[in-house]
Amino acid sequence: MDTMVQARELSGWLTDLRREIHLRPGLDFDLEETALLVERELDEMGIPFRRHAGTGIAGRIEGNSKGPTVLLRADMDGLPVKELTGRPYSSEIPGVMHACGHDGHTACLLGAAKLLNSAKDSLEGDILLVFQPAEETSGGAKPMIDDGLLDSGKPLAALGLHVNPNLKVGTVGINPGKTMAASDMFDLVIRGEGCHGAEPHRGLDAVAIACQTVTALQQIVSRRTDPVESAVLTVGSIHGGNGRNVVASEVRLEGIIRTVDRDLREKLREETAKMAVEIPKAMGGEAEITFVQGYPPLINDRRVCSTVSLSARSILGDDSVIPMDNPSMGVDDFAYFAELCPSCYFMLGVGNGGKGISAPLHSPYFDLDESALPIGAAILAKSAATLLKEGLTDRKP
Repeated sequence: MDTMVQARELSGWLTDLRREIHLRPGLDFDLEETALLVERELDEMGIPFRRHAGTGIAGRIEGNSKGPTVLLRADMDGLPVKELTGRPYSSEIPGVMHACGHDGHTACLLGAAKLLNSAKDSLEGDILLVFQPAEETSGGAKPMIDDGLLDSGKPLAALGLHVNPNLKVGTVGINPGKTMAASDMFDLVIRGEGCHGAEPHRGLDAVAIACQTVTALQQIVSRRTDPVESAVLTVGSIHGGNGRNVVASEVRLEGIIRTVDRDLREKLREETAKMAVEIPKAMGGEAEITFVQGYPPLINDRRVCSTVSLSARSILGDDSVIPMDNPSMGVDDFAYFAELCPSCYFMLGVGNGGKGISAPLHSPYFDLDESALPIGAAILAKSAATLLKEGLTDRKP
């Protein structure tokens, strides 16, 4: 039977699953209710599973041979957003909502699990099902890996999807290269010398130094980075001073750097560190900068992407795959899997203007067209089975 026909037969079950998850969202690693739901469904399918990094779950479907393994991943966490959709399945948890569609991701992966498990005797290898916490915060992929997720061996390939309300339901978006940015955060403290605001010459104004420093930092991207490279440097928070008539002795700044190239990532960190310290020093003050390294850049593999593209076209039609040539400056810790094995992270269209489903991700009004759920499940299942059978190769639709 055709994969999409089988997937459509699961539509009601998938919708019920997604709504059950949506009603009771969790944050970060605090996902016990969602984890128990996933374990319930895997247990009913007869798929063995184990926990990793607290609420992370890994299930394994064993095929009929000692072939390779394909990893399929879904993130499960919500966001600290108060839902305003008014849907009958709106979040019951105050101030917490699945505003990024991870409930849909989890439902799609459970659907793919059911499809693949029903055909496991024909699979030429294994499927590793990864249900991951904390994508929206500190990242759950690396803690799961560190907790032995891949101790049985590196996968042949990894697949992940993300719902996208900017793409209409029935389409998918694929970028076979640099797909999402790396993230680095920095905290900068600039120190001067406080005094009376009417006598600024008797002190050293940390606010004035901070203003000069922020202006200079903006030029790292605008004047010291190749214009064809994608990069962002943002100072998003600045705090200093205690009164309008007092020259501030200290200012604290917080910012981010986003890049999609590994070498450029290191270059921007180095230039930011140098400029953030040397400019205050040249003005008579002093500064300390601290970096917190976030997710690496997410770079897709063209061979895995060609498999996903061909699978999507066979399921949805030739016009269903939307090329996404430009990387997003957003981040996703699926990048840790993409660093370890050839991967494809693709966008699943869930927008439907006719149903009023068009709110952006992270909006309190976000929702998704649930007819996309069997589509996501089918593409994951068909792509994984094809990779096990045919391996890594460029496929022309």
